[in-house]
Amino acid sequence: MPRLNRLITSISLMAGSLLAPVTLMADVDSDLKDYVRAAGVSGNLSSIGSDTLNNLMTLWAEEFARFYPNVNIQIQGAGSSTAPPALTEGTATLAPMSRPMRQSEIQEFEARHGYQPTELPVAVDMLAVYVNRDNPISSLSLPQIDAIFSATRRCGGEADITRWGQLGLTGPWANRDFTLYSRNAVSGTYGFFKDNALCGGDFKSSINEQPGSSSVVQGVTESINGIGYSGIGYMTSGVRAVPLSLGDGDTAYAPTAENAFSGDYPLARYLLIYINKHPNRELDPVTREFIKMVYSKQGQQVVERDGYVPLPAAIISRTLEQLGLE
Repeated sequence: MPRLNRLITSISLMAGSLLAPVTLMADVDSDLKDYVRAAGVSGNLSSIGSDTLNNLMTLWAEEFARFYPNVNIQIQGAGSSTAPPALTEGTATLAPMSRPMRQSEIQEFEARHGYQPTELPVAVDMLAVYVNRDNPISSLSLPQIDAIFSATRRCGGEADITRWGQLGLTGPWANRDFTLYSRNAVSGTYGFFKDNALCGGDFKSSINEQPGSSSVVQGVTESINGIGYSGIGYMTSGVRAVPLSLGDGDTAYAPTAENAFSGDYPLARYLLIYINKHPNRELDPVTREFIKMVYSKQGQQVVERDGYVPLPAAIISRTLEQLGLE
């Protein structure tokens, strides 16, 4: 079962009838509370990590500044792999990631601090496979994507795919090759795509690695033959997000909120923020209030505005309860 579905299932077991509205939710949950400004909050926040989350962190910082104009927030978004060492070494308060921490990263943090980092789901993303807006391809399967992007075809594809004609396109498309756009290896999106779309295999040497999600989308926009992957929040009018199926011949699903929460869209994922929370101590006021703002109605409206899927109130309530903030 995909990781996103495991948490939705755990919520359904705890909350029963809550699951019905959760699986169809696309808008901000009306059960979420408005954020209320707290007194005596000042200081600094630093965020180091995901490029996918960079815009979202910036928008949250702007929203937080409306409540606390004297709090200074610094944001760096070079890639998810920069987040764990920054949190471990104390150079970041917030460690946004588009993939879960690896066990080795958790172990390094625990060796330094004596407990594990705290993982917070903050939004839902659909990792989209983008083609140029003029490309007529109707859908792709994960084995086909693997055969396009990887040299190893661990997802079961029978042959390497190097031309659009191998996917059924005809006319001038039949002999067109691919221009492959990818994130770079420091990216959590790169790691997620490698694990889930390439079945852990290796990328082809012909991929054009890009330093950011927006540059992947820009590359596909400018190349009629282009194909690349990025978070759904980076979609523009110059590209199309192709519906995806788990296997050849299976039903393909578009990257929508409903398909993400139902588990039908195969590349749905949580966007995460990791924090350093001692199990027997309260969070410092600035970090506490930033998290509460992210999980408020205003915070999740920012998620929706940035093109991602807001979290259901059931998940937010459960997370705040675990943090002792409910």
